[in-house]
Amino acid sequence: MNESGIGPPRIRKIQTLLGILFLAVTGWKVAGSVPDLPKFVLVLAPHTSNWDLPFILAVMYGLGLKINWFGKKELFPWPIGGVFKRLGGIPIDRSSRYNVVQQTAQTIREREQIVMGIAPEGTRSQSGHWRTGFYYIANLAQVPIVFGYLDYARKVGGLGPVMHTTGNIEADMKVIREFYSGITAKYPHKVGGIIVSQRAWHQNSRNDNG
Repeated sequence: MNESGIGPPRIRKIQTLLGILFLAVTGWKVAGSVPDLPKFVLVLAPHTSNWDLPFILAVMYGLGLKINWFGKKELFPWPIGGVFKRLGGIPIDRSSRYNVVQQTAQTIREREQIVMGIAPEGTRSQSGHWRTGFYYIANLAQVPIVFGYLDYARKVGGLGPVMHTTGNIEADMKVIREFYSGITAKYPHKVGGIIVSQRAWHQNSRNDNG
């Protein structure tokens, strides 16, 4: 048990059963286990297809894990906004003086339990490289990063290692890159490179310094 005595957020048993059923019908398996942590950033990768969403949700449901995700507040109008929130959506105000990284980190700090799922590739189209916001969110919120994945070659999805950020993004991204190098996406040619762009480095370094 972790020092706080609080475990990760969990879903209802019926949701877990639905996730397991979906995976069984589609021939997928779940690997790994949920870390005994009340809060962490969950990397969702690789992301190259519309199919990634139902499969990653089924995998997390199969593990009994409740995840949250963020979206611009315009995606949450009544009544559909209520549905999105029930599915884990959290509105983000992009017009705020605080950027998305700061808003998300603040949300994590304010919650007793939360698993924030983030797809670093951002879109299903080839983006060239991962966005590093997930790293800075974890660093600012002072929570670990857990590697979530979908391997279409083996039809296995699950959770990998827990990583605590060191502040040395180059070294930490190397660890992440080594893990995901063995994972096959739905469309491998669309996978973004796991690198640190100079623009991202300077921009997020300013955010980290306030």
